[in-house]
Amino acid sequence: MTAMVMNRRALLLSLGTTLALGGCLRPTFRTDQLDATGTGSIAARYTLAAGDKLRVIVFGQDNLSNIYAVDGAGRIAMPLIGVVQVGGQTTGQAARSIEAKLASGFVREPHVTVEVDAYRPFYILGEVTTSGQYPFVNGMTVETAVAIAAGFGPRAARDYAVLTRDTGGGKLVSGIVPMTYSVRPGDTIVVKERFF
Repeated sequence: MTAMVMNRRALLLSLGTTLALGGCLRPTFRTDQLDATGTGSIAARYTLAAGDKLRVIVFGQDNLSNIYAVDGAGRIAMPLIGVVQVGGQTTGQAARSIEAKLASGFVREPHVTVEVDAYRPFYILGEVTTSGQYPFVNGMTVETAVAIAAGFGPRAARDYAVLTRDTGGGKLVSGIVPMTYSVRPGDTIVVKERFF
């Protein structure tokens, strides 16, 4: 009976020590797949998706120039030409798609410019004061995102987070990232709980 009690005590002691040390260790950052989703400025590699708001300028056609929201299917609805598929395209490609529709019998030699007026939001969950969806701000990092969410919760791991990104076509990649890692529109950040 005494040996059994001793074994339980030794097991509990070793388990407690392991958990305490596990909380002190920072996981290895894994950003390879996230980094492969593009480099350079956001505007150079950014593809449009649901939640983006676009400023479309049709030169010489003030009644067509406006701000349009990209719907859940990746489309915008414009007067005269109707629905235009822009999801998965860059702003330049979207401008060419709109020009092609306008040129098919509506406007002679259309010239279109498309700019992102407002990026889709990012999401932050886990051990932050106010988790949820927030507007994207250019140049933001995970640390900035935590500040926007009113700071860390009392049990938050403060030196890393898990970031998930849509690489296009609904394919998601995730990685453990440092707090200085750059956030992109549509990213989901999860701040984990520390173990001590």
